[in-house]
Amino acid sequence: MAQEDLFKKIIAHAKEYGFIFQSSEIYDGLSAVYDYGQNGAQLKNNIKQYWWDAMVKLNENIVGLDSAIFMHPDTWKASGHLSAFNDPMIDNKDSKKRYRADELIEDYIDKQQAKIDKEVAKARKKFGDDFDEQKFMETNPRVQKYREKMEATRQQLIKALEDDDLKALGQLIEDCEIADPVSGSKNWTEVRQFNLMFETQLGSLSDGANKIYLRPETAQGIFVNYLNVQKTGRMKLPFGIAQIGKAFRNEIVARQFIFRMREFEQMEMQYFVRPGQEKEWFEHWKNTRVKWHKALGIDENMFRLHEHDKLAHYANAAYDIEFQFPFGFKELEGIHSRTDFDLSQHQEYTGKKIQYYDPELDKSYVPYVVETSIGLDRMFLAVLTAAYHEEEVPKDNGKSEQRVVMKLPPALAPIQLAVLPLVRKDGLPEKAREIIDSLKIDFICQYEEKDSIGRRYRRQDAIGTPYCITVDHQTLEDNTVTIRDRDTMEQERVATDQLSEILDKKVNMKHLLEKIL
Repeated sequence: MAQEDLFKKIIAHAKEYGFIFQSSEIYDGLSAVYDYGQNGAQLKNNIKQYWWDAMVKLNENIVGLDSAIFMHPDTWKASGHLSAFNDPMIDNKDSKKRYRADELIEDYIDKQQAKIDKEVAKARKKFGDDFDEQKFMETNPRVQKYREKMEATRQQLIKALEDDDLKALGQLIEDCEIADPVSGSKNWTEVRQFNLMFETQLGSLSDGANKIYLRPETAQGIFVNYLNVQKTGRMKLPFGIAQIGKAFRNEIVARQFIFRMREFEQMEMQYFVRPGQEKEWFEHWKNTRVKWHKALGIDENMFRLHEHDKLAHYANAAYDIEFQFPFGFKELEGIHSRTDFDLSQHQEYTGKKIQYYDPELDKSYVPYVVETSIGLDRMFLAVLTAAYHEEEVPKDNGKSEQRVVMKLPPALAPIQLAVLPLVRKDGLPEKAREIIDSLKIDFICQYEEKDSIGRRYRRQDAIGTPYCITVDHQTLEDNTVTIRDRDTMEQERVATDQLSEILDKKVNMKHLLEKIL
């Protein structure tokens, strides 16, 4: 299946089965803003819980925080957002479409890589088992040409961004003959800066109000509360502060469904360490975060680590965990060594001492920070992407049919257990309700009685429900039920009093957490 077609199917499936809706859809929607439906909200909460428990429950020296969206406007002066939180913007004069100039160039680089991959695939098919990929990459003139073009373009892009040289970005687009993806036109405006922060007013009258901003990231809420948490929690270095919260960015081009939105949610942890130990802790958290992702059982080939070519001025190390979305490998999570930049900036702007007294060294200093930051909405999309499967399955008549199944990690599934009476009579619905009442405290359960049992199985497959329990006439005789596995479709007869123990082994989130200890 073409990746573009796969993406369209995932988006359609997300709406049809109550995962994600267009915001304000009855008013024709609002661009790049989405609502999470009944199944989406539960899946999202389960992802949050998995992250929160992995950070706060498993680490005695990490505590949680929930800071306000509105912050004093000087916060954003100190952090550099007011002066530097910009993206390079360019418009196409013919299509009237707006783009980020750096992303147009990055897409061009990706296309060169795609050409290389195509050449490698052709050669592998031609030479079979005798194919030496490394030698081919080093000697094939066409591949060498693409690689040289990629590297030259990448270096020019990095230099232009580091120098904040908008003219150089525009020239690079012209030199690479980059066309508008929509119209094919190369009739571009000049590149200009675009500040991403949303402005609003604080006060009862707009003419007397103070200008404030919707926060563009959650991290600053942690930094301005460093002293509060450290003192009230009597925290000793190293320690971390974790937070899940909304952030807002007026993106130039908000696209690719929930991957890039103007209102989104972040899961961030700032880990405060002694200067000189930041690289060691950076490696620790890079490895730990990779384990968190792998514990979900998602194909490891869908993840890769990417070291930053260009470091932010405050960082001394940065990696991204990238995921293979239907539109290519893109950033899912960032791990950054931020040095002491943030706390030092707030110390300078407030005039208040933001330091840590280290009894072992008998001196005070501004701690360094290692950050892990993951977009909750991007993680949601990654989970959906990995889970979506179309399969041919056998029917009783010897033929086959297609089923769409969401192979979600059982602990994250919005419905963990569906209880289905075989028919809507003979006391089976009442027995099914009795079973749900005995399980719903520990598991997320759903009762369904409409349509044939086969149709109900298919609906639960499409939601991602790991297990279905069928209550039939034998249940009334011996208190046994059929439990069906979503992925294998195998069925097993078990006693009702064993259900809680069986399900706990399969869907309890603690089994995910055990994998990352």
